[in-house]
Amino acid sequence: MRVVAFNGSPRAEGNTSAMIMHLFQELEKEGIETELVQVGGHGIHGCIACGKCLERADGRCAIEGDMVNECIAKMVEADGIVLGSPTYFADLTPETKALIDRAGMVAKSNDDMLRRKVGAAVVAVRRAGAIHAFDSINHFFLISQMIVVGSSYWNIGIGLEKGSVEHDLEGVRTMWTLGKNMAWLLRKVQN
Repeated sequence: MRVVAFNGSPRAEGNTSAMIMHLFQELEKEGIETELVQVGGHGIHGCIACGKCLERADGRCAIEGDMVNECIAKMVEADGIVLGSPTYFADLTPETKALIDRAGMVAKSNDDMLRRKVGAAVVAVRRAGAIHAFDSINHFFLISQMIVVGSSYWNIGIGLEKGSVEHDLEGVRTMWTLGKNMAWLLRKVQN
């Protein structure tokens, strides 16, 4: 089994990545392969509503020159998908939103190709606004007919400076529980 996570933070080794790593720690204990893909800071552009993904139905976005098609291919190959984002004005980063919009349109245009995969949102926040970002990611999973895994609390970690999320012990424990629950669910889905 394989889980791929997409880090929408422009800080490759910031708080969002740290939270994803705590989740990965538990998945790897269960023998699940993990991969972290850095999408934040890579200039991913939003959907242009050209409709070519529906017209072509080839599992690809018509926009070339960025990493979205590579990300879509990784999503299709994975059993589980994690989308991580810091909170920007009570929402996702632009790269995370662009990935959701484009991958979502391609998936819907190709017989809901993400259907029944396991999804988990991870959100880092300074103070407030994380629940909206968390909901935005989960809306992508739900409209894609994916199975959303939960934890002991909302999948958020609180911190501002790089690494400060490590002091949010409840957030770290939430990621550990999320990883355990995701591993359990992945095994159930595989049977």
